[in-house]
Amino acid sequence: MTEFELKLEIPPARFKGVKAAVQRGQAAQQRLLARYFDTPDHLLAAQGVVVRLRKEGRQWVQTAKAPGSRTLERLEHNVALGVQATPLLDLARHQHVPVGACIRHALKLKPDEAFPALVLVYSSNIVRLSRLVRLRGTVVEIALDQGHIAAGNLTRPVSELELELKQGEPAGTAALAASWCARHGLWLSSVSKSMKGQRLALGKAFGTATGASPMRYSRQLEGHAMATAVVSNCLGQVLANASDVAGGCTDGDAIHQLRVGIRRLRTALRELAGLAGNWDGHGDAWETALVAVFRELGQHRDRDYLLHKLQGQIAQAGGPALDWRDALGDLPDAAAAVRSPAFQQTLLGLIGFVHAGVAPDQQDTKPKKAIRKRLASLHRQVLAQGKQFSDLPEPEQHSLRKRLKRLRYLAEFSQPLFSSRRAKAYLADLKPVQDLLGTYHDEVAALEAWQKLSGHDLRALFGAGWLTARREVHIRDCADACKTFAKQAKPFWA
Repeated sequence: MTEFELKLEIPPARFKGVKAAVQRGQAAQQRLLARYFDTPDHLLAAQGVVVRLRKEGRQWVQTAKAPGSRTLERLEHNVALGVQATPLLDLARHQHVPVGACIRHALKLKPDEAFPALVLVYSSNIVRLSRLVRLRGTVVEIALDQGHIAAGNLTRPVSELELELKQGEPAGTAALAASWCARHGLWLSSVSKSMKGQRLALGKAFGTATGASPMRYSRQLEGHAMATAVVSNCLGQVLANASDVAGGCTDGDAIHQLRVGIRRLRTALRELAGLAGNWDGHGDAWETALVAVFRELGQHRDRDYLLHKLQGQIAQAGGPALDWRDALGDLPDAAAAVRSPAFQQTLLGLIGFVHAGVAPDQQDTKPKKAIRKRLASLHRQVLAQGKQFSDLPEPEQHSLRKRLKRLRYLAEFSQPLFSSRRAKAYLADLKPVQDLLGTYHDEVAALEAWQKLSGHDLRALFGAGWLTARREVHIRDCADACKTFAKQAKPFWA
């Protein structure tokens, strides 16, 4: 009733090599013709539910899928319809299984209400070359898919490798995917064929940027399970945005949300290591890979802020137009950064960790005590630095900003363990000081850029002066916000 599947995108230049590798075993080829259905207003897609009819060779199968409880895991129910002319879709075929409840929820139906008729939204025509791989008790179907998706008069090519777990543990599938990525330069994508078809039907190349979702887990979880739940939550945000950026999306919001997801993930690796068995010894390597991509994407974010937001504010203040062409270097390739082997290996390693569970010989404890200790420590450090904010050197002011973010993310991660009302109040008190410190840091970096530009374009002196005048105001506002936070914020973990 559940499916665990990893999808890897294939660069055109590597397709022949991947195909040859798939054919080294006992491979079978099959044509898959699928038709995907939804309501006219896309209610199913909005909840991540997929319903399709697919002709597999001569046989028709009706399938329904819905999001599962863990990263890249989905509920799935298949109904074999046999050999016949194109059958009619019937949602009632899924009504007595878990995915049927997801369909009813997505369609907002009452328990006794009949399923509505759906409409064809898109279709796919795929040639699949597949074989089974057995590795240390794990059986995985490797499927090389090539073809296209069609929606109306629009088409989109498909060239991907799917690894679907048939027997064993998901961590083994992640390890196998890592080896294929390393050998063939592939990259992980959470954008399924159904998502590609839905976007094609809407005339969109990419999805909207994905923010962090609220943490949800039982207060009774052991420490390792809590750490797993947090990493899974962070991966949801990272994978959604990384998939689009790796596919060529240059949208500033997608890059920003990917960086936020990476920072949340880095906070989890740092603050929850004790609960997670020190990440089985992989934490340092994962952190190194995450930092590298975070910094390269940061150059995109800084450039966007500099040229689009701040330049506009200075222009509104009467500043002249500037020529930045000779002052700014080339930006790193965002897609290449996300596709990099180290980053891909890290994502797959984290997916493997999420699905591996606790080792039989590993001791586990309730997480509250450790979380309380870490939250209290961060809170004390923030108060101590904030108390003398005006007198701190700029690097230490920036250090406070980063510590505030860690405090915020750890508070969000641990919120289900404590009173939701008190945690929300604490986070509400934290937000103003974090926002002010963020603006101050951005303008400190911008001042350096305007001062550098003024060396060959004297018109930049206006912006440099404007930013300099704002600096003292920002310092005072940040110091006041730190004092207010110290007075108002009530530790919810106490």
